[in-house]
Amino acid sequence: MTQTEAFDAVQIISIKRDKGTLTPEQIDWTIDAYTRGAIADEQMAALNMAILLNGMDRAEISRWTAAMIASGERMDFSSLRRPDGGTKATADKHSTGGVGDKITLPLAPLVAVFGVAVPQLSGRGLGHTGGTLDKLEAIPGWRANLGNQEILAQLQDVGAVICAAGAGLAPADKKLYALRDVTGTVEAIPLIASSIMSKKIAEGTGSLVLDVKVGSGAFMKDEAGARELAETMVALGKDAGVKTVALLTNMATPLGLTAGNAIEVEESVEVLAGGGPEDVVELTIRLAEEMLESAGVRDADPAAALKDGRAMDVWNRMIEAQGGDPRAALPVAKESEVIPAPADGVLVELDALSVGVAAWRLGAGRARKEDTVQAGAGVRMHAKPGALVRAGEPLLTLLSDTPEKFGRAKEALEGAVVIAPEGSRPAQRLIIDRIS
Repeated sequence: MTQTEAFDAVQIISIKRDKGTLTPEQIDWTIDAYTRGAIADEQMAALNMAILLNGMDRAEISRWTAAMIASGERMDFSSLRRPDGGTKATADKHSTGGVGDKITLPLAPLVAVFGVAVPQLSGRGLGHTGGTLDKLEAIPGWRANLGNQEILAQLQDVGAVICAAGAGLAPADKKLYALRDVTGTVEAIPLIASSIMSKKIAEGTGSLVLDVKVGSGAFMKDEAGARELAETMVALGKDAGVKTVALLTNMATPLGLTAGNAIEVEESVEVLAGGGPEDVVELTIRLAEEMLESAGVRDADPAAALKDGRAMDVWNRMIEAQGGDPRAALPVAKESEVIPAPADGVLVELDALSVGVAAWRLGAGRARKEDTVQAGAGVRMHAKPGALVRAGEPLLTLLSDTPEKFGRAKEALEGAVVIAPEGSRPAQRLIIDRIS
């Protein structure tokens, strides 16, 4: 028997085409009908384009997000307990993606040190942006897929989990995301914001810190667009009762000195051991402070927890709980090629997008979701903007199991490096702004 529909797709499309406002009932029906298959892909593609061109107001975006959440299950962490018997606070972080962005790896165990549970549901990389799960799968034995009860048990016992999101969370978003990817509507801020926040709210965390990247290696290239996205997501979080703040952070140059999978794990472990690149440490500590503040933890000292080994202890337990061996040797690329500095001077630019594309072409990323990645592939950077370099000294090292990939990777790096006379402009600040 055919279901009688409350609305029809052409009517909904026409409203947004003509810059109208959808009612809550129309939005609920649209998401439900598309998830059920009652709205065809070509119709939803037309609606997505109308949204891209004409936008949505805050009430529409909030209801669209709520409808996507309602398409699936919601996780519940109220059973997590502190030692005194009270409910354990939860906090999560989401990054909009960048190059060398391994911050989740040291951040989750660092926040867990202070008794806050961190349910970090993460994804895989696509194109030039790396994926947290791809990085962690470089660790022998580690597994990304956990059931809800396993997630709860690990949060209670260890305090932190990094794993794949289950298929039951916001299934409408999975369909919409795939459609946006092939119809030129990925850039629509209402659709980006609702996609991210539907999954994060359905995940059930009590507080959320957003790391919204700005620059060539980020999804949002300009500060105005990144700020609009951040403000929209913060508003969606508040509408759903999730304490939400956002940091705008610089992605003009890669984070840290590595872009890849195993080499980013290696760098993350250096941070957990009290070392590591300054920018990775700075952002890890700042995000930890924001997460702890949002979860109601005052007077915590994340920097001390990195230095004294407490965060490393949680990391080891977290990796072991998911079948990994934190002390096992990480995969190493079979081949390498060094790119020397072309001149003496100050490195003033190392373009994040170029480095990300080079790492992708070396085998660290994928062009399609079904592609495999090389654990050892990537790019090592021997200097960051602001550093003095000398002609002929190593500037970048390319890593791959397939040396025939070096040529295309080097093409991606043409024009990525700018060296100027000593005394040239310093590197840009890492943290641009805070939005709450």
